[in-house]
Amino acid sequence: MVAAAMNKIMCASPGIPTPSQSLSKPQSLPSTAALPLRTIPGSYGWPLLGPISDRLDYFWFQGPETFFRKRMEKHKSSVFRTNIPPTFPFFTGVNPNVIAVLDCKSFAHLFDMEIVEKKDVLVGDFMPSIKFTGGVRVCVYLDTSEPQHGQIKNFALDVLKRSSKVWVSELLSNLSNFFDTIDTKVSDTGSASYILSLQQCVFNFLIKSLIGADPALEPDIAQSGYAMLDRWLALQLLPTVKIGVLQPLEEIFLHSFPYPFALVSGDYNKLYKFIERNGREVVERGKKEFGLTASDTIHNLLFVLGFNAYGGFSVFLPTLIGVIAADKTGLQSRLRKEVKEKCGAGLDFESVKNLELVKSVVYETLRLNPPVPLQYARARKDFRLSSHDSAYEIKKGELLCGYQTLAMRDGQVFDEPESFKPDRFMGEEGRKLLDYLYWSNGPQTETPTESNKQCAAKDYVTLTGCLVVASMFQRYEGITGDSSSITAVVKAK
Repeated sequence: MVAAAMNKIMCASPGIPTPSQSLSKPQSLPSTAALPLRTIPGSYGWPLLGPISDRLDYFWFQGPETFFRKRMEKHKSSVFRTNIPPTFPFFTGVNPNVIAVLDCKSFAHLFDMEIVEKKDVLVGDFMPSIKFTGGVRVCVYLDTSEPQHGQIKNFALDVLKRSSKVWVSELLSNLSNFFDTIDTKVSDTGSASYILSLQQCVFNFLIKSLIGADPALEPDIAQSGYAMLDRWLALQLLPTVKIGVLQPLEEIFLHSFPYPFALVSGDYNKLYKFIERNGREVVERGKKEFGLTASDTIHNLLFVLGFNAYGGFSVFLPTLIGVIAADKTGLQSRLRKEVKEKCGAGLDFESVKNLELVKSVVYETLRLNPPVPLQYARARKDFRLSSHDSAYEIKKGELLCGYQTLAMRDGQVFDEPESFKPDRFMGEEGRKLLDYLYWSNGPQTETPTESNKQCAAKDYVTLTGCLVVASMFQRYEGITGDSSSITAVVKAK
């Protein structure tokens, strides 16, 4: 149940990934001067009744993608007013009213920190209790205008930079163990369900890379740490995510009220104490070099580890593996050829940067299946927002909601937007499209800094995806399966 929820839910020296360089002119927000001004279509409906009706469509009758598609078709606009759950009856103080932005041009406004703010809008107007983060508003909930945002963002960037010394070796070591498990299961039973094994792999390598601690030091963490994070993540996000269990049970028990932290307080405290005991070096750096308290340091580390890194990879990597394992077009032979020709037996950050096809496959996976499909921002001031064909007046305080799954299928930017095209991001023209790849809470061509809300690990995520693919084709000639199981492998000769 928790693993299923997680899949639904879910941002220098030679070895360090260099900041992304824009291969085209830096993206800027489109001019609205020549566009006709249009009243934002759609409505929020009657109080209580409108939000409840939209909630039932979103979770039950339509599902998120159809929910947005039907309204976009109805209003003949990629910008419109609607309601996004959670809402009545037990989410007091939560305003479900949003302005949806579903094309690349309107979506780009979500990242302009001069006109929008990101205070407490990670999952919309609803914010999980800060008890889930030790009573601390961690960095993801802070706007760039808040002084502590810069301290914590710079700390996160520093942790990632230092982790690069062991990131690749720990990843490859744990991937080797993961593939050993797959081989054994496929040999014994003809099929290997791999989600839990992959989560264990991801948890182990992240703990060692980011915290500098070995989970094996404490058996409870080694055996169940990843499951503790699953439960902690699920309880925060369940009110906002369609799981797909029998209705109306899902609506009654999963979407009607926020779950209390008390249900996972024991798990969270065990993880906190583990970092406190075994991650002293990184905690001391947070205190001495970035002016954070020990408590703030550990709670932010836990969020980066559990929500951003582990949660993101738990969604992204099964999708990436599934796309490749299910392919019948000859993509695997092309990937294997590129890996063998350009990497040989060694893998590191620098070698995978040369894998143009592998990188393009990673980018295309992130385009069609962004780990965080919904992104939000609140208008910092009145401004004029533009789509491809119209301009709209946005008032200060209004909440913008971008459904990235549709925005990244914008037919005016991406050719054959509904199709998986492994070569899409190759060549000069393909690289220009990276300006419109927004999975990381900003364009792929921009760099995470203290002044923006882009994922600090943006480059690490894509390079890790490349390392996973390259490692797979150093080990196998071919692999068959989907995003949850492997049914056949052919070992490399």
